[in-house]
Amino acid sequence: MISVAEALDRVLELADAPRAETVALADAHGRALLQPAVSRLTQPPFDASAMDGYAMRAADMHSVLTVIGTSAAGHPWDGTPRPGTAIRIFTGAPVPHGFDHVELQENVTRDGDTIRVSTVSGGSNIRARGNDFAQGDTVAPGIILGAAHIGLLAAMNVATVTVAARPRVAILAGGDELVPPGTEPAAGQIISSNDLAIAAMVRDVGGDPFILPIARDTEDSLRDSFRAAAGADLLVTIGGASVGDHDLIGKMAEEHGMQQSFYKVAVRPGKPLMAGRMKHGAMLGLPGNPVSAMVCAVLFMQPLIRALQGLPSAPMVQNARLAQDLPAEGPRQHYLRASLRPGPDLPVIAPFDDQDSARLALMAQANALLVRPPNDPARHAGDLVHYVPLSAG
Repeated sequence: MISVAEALDRVLELADAPRAETVALADAHGRALLQPAVSRLTQPPFDASAMDGYAMRAADMHSVLTVIGTSAAGHPWDGTPRPGTAIRIFTGAPVPHGFDHVELQENVTRDGDTIRVSTVSGGSNIRARGNDFAQGDTVAPGIILGAAHIGLLAAMNVATVTVAARPRVAILAGGDELVPPGTEPAAGQIISSNDLAIAAMVRDVGGDPFILPIARDTEDSLRDSFRAAAGADLLVTIGGASVGDHDLIGKMAEEHGMQQSFYKVAVRPGKPLMAGRMKHGAMLGLPGNPVSAMVCAVLFMQPLIRALQGLPSAPMVQNARLAQDLPAEGPRQHYLRASLRPGPDLPVIAPFDDQDSARLALMAQANALLVRPPNDPARHAGDLVHYVPLSAG
């Protein structure tokens, strides 16, 4: 068995370079930016008022001033500022060159065309030209475009962006006992849930999943499934990767040209894990136990899908305080389903008492995986520990 760190390194080596595609900005939300996006203009394009009020010279603030015009957004004043004058100005409107202060309207007393500043506010209340961004500024690649990025790029007058194509991920669950949700299971049958859960986890990190029909425990059925996965960037199989008379995944993968990177990882849950390169993509064989499959998907599948988009790939590891005493660990790195709550300095993490790898209900309640390194000694409440956050719990 190899370590989790070595297994992750080998999995990430399977990632092909991202494929670029250009999309309209309106369609770019949630996509991985692959090339720099360059601003086509400067914002604000002029010195702009940050307040509704009056623009004037700071040197004249304690004088009676004559109002000689108005500047509003979209309707700038084109006169010439003179000493002893001011203009009415509104938020976002251009401040004429020669005026260097905007006083809030509530701090000004007006009588006809004259004003007097009664209270001077701090600062100039002027947003300098380019204080948000300048023409030629870039948004760097390697990020997922969120709503704020979309707004920024629109303001930069960027109409299209180059993003990574969504990796196509084929998902194959196999077993004579499996039937789809909505089916009334016969004796000895169970509902197939892993394929749907793994597909959702693929979508969480920007992949494009397609679920293959459930394969039966025959070579012919699996052979058909492997053919149906042709063209995928990644084939994820679920189950059939451990030792047993009906575990045919490894045999079919080898038949279809897989160059195996590893088989078995010193991880709990999820020791029977397989990875390798197929003719035209990568393959990852997840364990069949529901929780094992999802934990291994967090640790290995999701980082691989992010790498296929040119994104940072290692699972995010954070610090917390342990809520309770824990006994020493065994030789495998253990990821315990746990819950987080706020603490005085760091979150407090409490692992569930039951860590049965078949219990999906507990996985649905968890919002973190507590990381216990191999042979970790006994731990005590309040100890600093590491965890991997879960996107939903």
